[in-house]
Amino acid sequence: MSHQVKPDAVAGAAAGPGPAGLAEQTAHVPQTPGTPVAYPHAFHGRPVSWVAVGSIMAGFLIGGLGLVLGPVWPAFWAGAGLAVLGLLLALSTNTFDDWY
Repeated sequence: MSHQVKPDAVAGAAAGPGPAGLAEQTAHVPQTPGTPVAYPHAFHGRPVSWVAVGSIMAGFLIGGLGLVLGPVWPAFWAGAGLAVLGLLLALSTNTFDDWY
């Protein structure tokens, strides 16, 4: 997909010996225990992917609580419906291609 980051364009990956400049990357990490380390921020995935996965998780939570606390069948079916809607959103926006 053209809107995704290529594996060789990751921030902080310098060209050098080894895979993706590993020698240069490890040179900046202090080896003293307790020393604060600033790793590059890697927020993977698109916002629509996070919404899809969040709705699937919320659906499972609502449906599970509907079964455990009653059983409250309307809550179970509402959770199942929310999980299915999240799955359809994930399938329609190619969430499963956000593996980088």
